[in-house]
Amino acid sequence: MTEETAVPTADAIGVRDAVTVNMPADSAYLSVLRTATAGLAARLDFTLDEIEDLRIGVDEACAMLLSQALPGTELTTEFELTPEGMRISVSVLTADGRLPARDTFAWTVLSALAGEVDSGAGPDDRVYIVLYKRRGTLESA
Repeated sequence: MTEETAVPTADAIGVRDAVTVNMPADSAYLSVLRTATAGLAARLDFTLDEIEDLRIGVDEACAMLLSQALPGTELTTEFELTPEGMRISVSVLTADGRLPARDTFAWTVLSALAGEVDSGAGPDDRVYIVLYKRRGTLESA
């Protein structure tokens, strides 16, 4: 990862609002997260297509992470809303801190839906995927 390809951090983009959602690391709860994603994206006046892209992107990121989540742990999703777009970080505790493969169809789909995507792992083997979606009206201006 280089400075040009790094997903912007909260300090670099001037966060307007921040929301954190913690829920069991179980796919049964993903509908709650998709709804939260759509509601927050609507607050930023994303188009209907952009909102749907984000919903699918968050779902895809969660699916990639839930496959390696430790049983009984939580899935943490942090939303940062800025005037330019939304940054979404999804993370889970894992046994080995293995990052999602970037050469898969799922990663390609995720990148197409979200715009900017990154992943990493913390010292406690918490693996995360970060999506950053800019509003389309600003990209074309």
